[in-house]
Amino acid sequence: MSTYGDVARAAGFPGCARQVVWALRGASRGLPWHRVVGAKGKISLPGENGLEQRFRLESEGVVFHGGRVWMEEHQHEFPLVRAKKRKKVS
Repeated sequence: MSTYGDVARAAGFPGCARQVVWALRGASRGLPWHRVVGAKGKISLPGENGLEQRFRLESEGVVFHGGRVWMEEHQHEFPLVRAKKRKKVS
């Protein structure tokens, strides 16, 4: 389990959580999209998509507390990523 923000930071783009959402939405099948949730473990998808995400997670043994994923138990820890140095453009 990861949050959109965690995935963005791990990819070297902190602060780009929305782009992770768009990438998952536009990706072809086969990605474990249901394992990425909003901040603090909240399912951000509306309606049936959110219900499907919760169903998939529960079927994998993910525990929910108060409507949110128990992130302390299930969160994936990415290795630290060093910030990329950017060259100044004159």
